[in-house]
Amino acid sequence: MDWRIYHAFNVWASEHTGVAHATDVLMNVAIVALVVGAVALWFAARPGGSPRWKLGAASALASGALGYLVNQVIHAIHDRPRPYETHDVAWHPYASGTDASFPSDHSSAAFGIAWGVFLIDRTVGAIFLAVAAVMDVCRLTIGAHYPGDLLAGVGVGLFVAAVVVYLGRPLLAWLVRLVERLTDPLVRPLWRRG
Repeated sequence: MDWRIYHAFNVWASEHTGVAHATDVLMNVAIVALVVGAVALWFAARPGGSPRWKLGAASALASGALGYLVNQVIHAIHDRPRPYETHDVAWHPYASGTDASFPSDHSSAAFGIAWGVFLIDRTVGAIFLAVAAVMDVCRLTIGAHYPGDLLAGVGVGLFVAAVVVYLGRPLLAWLVRLVERLTDPLVRPLWRRG
């Protein structure tokens, strides 16, 4: 099933190379947007106000990093080759990695960020989840991963975000209070002008 879905996307992308190139660009924009969006969420929080967005930003970045680290452990245990390493017919001009395919590092980190925000603020988090989903479809379209690799990344992202938000909340709240002592004085003048 994994190969059939991958192959269908792959054949379509090979017949629409302009769209595939645009998809590669969109994927890179989505990745940057998730990271920049998480940082922006911190600075969008009113100094001295509710810490919710700061907690969302902190949990997003922590979850993204933890998702990537968890993947490295999984890769050491199970090294699934990339689709184009196993199937000579795979079209992949925008994907050339030879690291383990399962689970997708991009997906785990992106969904770690997105779930990290979502578990703190559902409305803003839904936007992050939509961007992460677009990035996942792009990874499939450019031929980098099987669908199962991407779905596993969604699961890893959710798992690590739940650990960070629910188990690591006291540490996260302490870190937010510590860092906002540095950032709030910088942001406060901008809030007064606005």
